[in-house]
Amino acid sequence: MNTYRADLHIHTVLSPCGDLEMSPVNILDAAKKQNIQIIGICDHNTTLQCEVIQKIAGKYDIMVLPGAEVTSREEVHCLSFFPDTDSLNNFQQYLELHIPHIPNDIDKFGYQLVVDEKENICLNYPWLLISGIDQTVDQISRKVHSLGGIFIPAHIDRPKYSLISQLGFIPPDIEADAFEISRHTTTEAMVHLAPWLKNKTFIRSSDAHYLQDIGRNFSQFHMYERSFIEIKKALNNEDGRKVTL
Repeated sequence: MNTYRADLHIHTVLSPCGDLEMSPVNILDAAKKQNIQIIGICDHNTTLQCEVIQKIAGKYDIMVLPGAEVTSREEVHCLSFFPDTDSLNNFQQYLELHIPHIPNDIDKFGYQLVVDEKENICLNYPWLLISGIDQTVDQISRKVHSLGGIFIPAHIDRPKYSLISQLGFIPPDIEADAFEISRHTTTEAMVHLAPWLKNKTFIRSSDAHYLQDIGRNFSQFHMYERSFIEIKKALNNEDGRKVTL
């Protein structure tokens, strides 16, 4: 069994709140310097920057989990990751179908850029990506799992855009592979708040919007190799695989 350091919540220059230095190459450079071996790319409501980062990540010996941080109709943030290009593209189509067509105001919210490995701009995404889509948390979870993906409610303890802040509680019937917590709380505090979480998996991530934040918070995955199947097993505590903070 091997141990891998993973930061599964990183934004790129495509997120309007992401710094313009958050290009694929810069993100991978920063992760390598912090000895992060697995990264999750999850821009707000889009997967369009994932392919480029996956394409060049092998040069850095870093595994990329491609996905998105989806904002639900309730304005709950949810991390969603996918096993292959087909499922990722399918989910992108789902996002395009359900995102409101509110034009992005660059002066208010920032640029939303897809760039290539040489930092050339390929696309300036038109719709405001930080809007909530017209799907509930449960609908998003079902869609992710129908595609064989991983669904993780993001920073569940935060005072904004979390299960607790938006719903007032953590639903015991939510279909989640794990729960992300911030550095401001502990697993013990979460279990005290919601005892049914006792045997659930927690992760901690950077939620990096700036290069210096990458790897600031991370999780340790104990598994045989870096693969989507092994990561899913670790999140679900299967066959001796596990996640520790």
